Amino acid sequence: MGSLRNPVGPLPSSIYWRRRVIMLSAVVVLALVIAWIVTSGGGGGKNGADGSNGKNPVSTITPGPSGSGPAISQAPGGRDDSGGSGSGNGSGSSAGASSGAGDGSSDGSGDGSSSGSAGSGGSSAGSGNDVTSGSGGTAASLPGSSTLPNCTAGAVSLTLKSLHNSYSPEQTPTFGLTAKNTSSSDCKIDLGPKSAVLTITAASADDSYWSSADCPKAAASRWYRVPSGSSITYTLKWDRKPSAPQCATPPAGSAGPGTYLLQATTPGYAKAQASFVLSAD
Repeated sequence: MGSLRNPVGPLPSSIYWRRRVIMLSAVVVLALVIAWIVTSGGGGGKNGADGSNGKNPVSTITPGPSGSGPAISQAPGGRDDSGGSGSGNGSGSSAGASSGAGDGSSDGSGDGSSSGSAGSGGSSAGSGNDVTSGSGGTAASLPGSSTLPNCTAGAVSLTLKSLHNSYSPEQTPTFGLTAKNTSSSDCKIDLGPKSAVLTITAASADDSYWSSADCPKAAASRWYRVPSGSSITYTLKWDRKPSAPQCATPPAGSAGPGTYLLQATTPGYAKAQASFVLSAD
């Protein structure tokens, strides 16, 4: 310890003290430089980490490409959907199948569209209806303003029939109203649900169980050409559900087994009738 305080050597002690101060200063300066280097490097790394961690705001936000595709243009189908001229010429044969809600959502007012029978409040007429010509093709509907003369009872007769006399529970009752033109000129007839009114009544009841005029989902009037010397047939598939006037909620359930009377009432024509049976098995 004495040698540290009183340096031993040939030189004066002041020289040894100067050397000690210079070496100590050098060590301190070197330590400060190393500390500064370490501190500067760590700070840069931290700044970079802040940027990568999203703590610092991004200077520029570039929006992605906007979608250029068209918006959905087709409205969803619904209870009151009844496209006027939705189907083009010759597409009427598919209209009956396209109406999954029962009586068909197409009102048949456009060329070639098939006419769906009117349903009821909360019930439908069946899986669809169409109007076919005597040759089996789909009959094109006409605008009400058509100059074709209206058919008369003297030129056109109406007949009504059931596809089968009896229907098992698995079968869909199907009916046809045929307009036959025995004159020498074409004419047009209104087979709309409120003109050619179809009703289904249980033989044991007085009031109808289902009527096309109760709650038509399509146009009330639908005109069709009846060619001279030929005929057209309006087909109805009934889902056995009841209807209620003015779209009121009909009774729940379906038609039970029994005999039913089918009737078509058209202004200016005699009533057309037919009957059928819904069997229990």
